[in-house]
Amino acid sequence: MTQAHQSPVEPAAAQDLAHMARALELAARGLYTTDPNPRVGCVVVRDGLVLGEGWHVRAGEAHAEILALHAAGPQARGATAYVTLEPCSHTGRTAPCADALIAAGVARVVCCSVDPNPRVAGGGIERLRAAGIAVSVGTLAAEARDLNVGFFSRFGRGRPFIRLKLAMSLDARTAPASGGQAWISGEPARADVQTWRARSGAILTGAGTVRADDPRLDVRLAYGSWIRQPLRVLLDPVLSCASTAKLFHGDGALVFAAPDAPARAPAHARVERLPRAAGGLDLNAAIARLTELEINELLVECGPRLAGAFILANLVDEFVLYMAPALLGAAAAPLLHVSGLGQPGSLPTFEFKDVQRIGADLRLILVPKKL
Repeated sequence: MTQAHQSPVEPAAAQDLAHMARALELAARGLYTTDPNPRVGCVVVRDGLVLGEGWHVRAGEAHAEILALHAAGPQARGATAYVTLEPCSHTGRTAPCADALIAAGVARVVCCSVDPNPRVAGGGIERLRAAGIAVSVGTLAAEARDLNVGFFSRFGRGRPFIRLKLAMSLDARTAPASGGQAWISGEPARADVQTWRARSGAILTGAGTVRADDPRLDVRLAYGSWIRQPLRVLLDPVLSCASTAKLFHGDGALVFAAPDAPARAPAHARVERLPRAAGGLDLNAAIARLTELEINELLVECGPRLAGAFILANLVDEFVLYMAPALLGAAAAPLLHVSGLGQPGSLPTFEFKDVQRIGADLRLILVPKKL
């Protein structure tokens, strides 16, 4: 059996792929720390030799390009810089990286994609080219976008990338009929949830979940010496949750309430008013506010009614579902409450993106099916 003829990969193109893959590995080290900035990595190379590497750790600190150039030193002159996102051209928390690359005398810059931030949006590339630096855009663009899916969503669609996380039994139930707190998923699955929390800019839940389960919604994942806690967001239209709820411990939370809710606020929390909508608060208004707060990725952990409301509002970009090998019975709480959807043909449909076994449980990742 003969193989189909394929065009050989040019050596230069193969090198670009290899070095950009390494830059993406470096960028991924900032998965839990860079918010609200994007996760960016950089590799400086000359004559096939890696001279310096860097990755952005957290907002306000040096960008990946600056760290890689510092590691390369004077040898960066005439080199190629591989960057997973267009070098910035504006002064924000740090100076423009495009200017640093120009000053270092690099001959070529390869980046995965244009920065969607309108303050950059091609400006860095234009500045580099105006200085006589060759710029190539598009290498491993899909991989880079996936790493920064929330950053691209916030600037491209005007809202965070939203994940809905739920856990269920084999019969699609989420809590025993007897009530009270009970783990459905095993310890490995609960540890896996911590990784989704850690990469999120905010975690959102509803008042019913707080009253029933009193969750902390914090990150208990050790990575390095620093832990960034996501913003904890509570939808509580009438401010019904007790001020002693664990959600309010630590640095507090953001509570969205209705305009006519009582004029009170739990300690260590701030209350903001949102318009009412059918069955609760206006979810689109809540998401718009979180966008203003520079939330890139939002993780929703909630009960069946709020989960159903997010699906009905077409606000779920990814469904992270843990399924335990157990039965809870028909009287137990359902996975979703999605009444009023009409005929079966009008129901939202999803497709599997990934299925993995996590301990004794299954983790299903689904995305809305494209019509």
